[in-house]
Amino acid sequence: MRIKACRQAHFNAAHRLYRKDWSDEKNFEVFGKCSNPRYHGHNYELIVAVTGEIDPETGYLMDLKILKEYIKTEVEDYMDHKNLNEEVKEFKDVNPTVENIAVVIWNRLRKKIASAYDIEITLYETPRNFVIYKGE
Repeated sequence: MRIKACRQAHFNAAHRLYRKDWSDEKNFEVFGKCSNPRYHGHNYELIVAVTGEIDPETGYLMDLKILKEYIKTEVEDYMDHKNLNEEVKEFKDVNPTVENIAVVIWNRLRKKIASAYDIEITLYETPRNFVIYKGE
């Protein structure tokens, strides 16, 4: 019997969507006001879902206190109140779109959460714009 357990979290971050090899005009044409050279920010809402088998001894899928700690160290402490372009190493050469941010979060959590579990990341950049990433 497989079940999905979820934990919700929140972080704030600034970013600029742009390609270094494009002019400011081309970046504005493609990314609009999100290409502002002075950056802009979002209040991100994150849902991390873990799917797997219930442990017959504990009755847990996984201890959600542990998932809470993983999200704190791997996402909140790492990205909250940061300029993603300048302060998060994964975005040194990768455009920090909501899609790419979700992939980075998934990769960071995948290193912590046992491979017996599937992980799904739902990341809201705005209340109406969000992505879901389940891994490769």
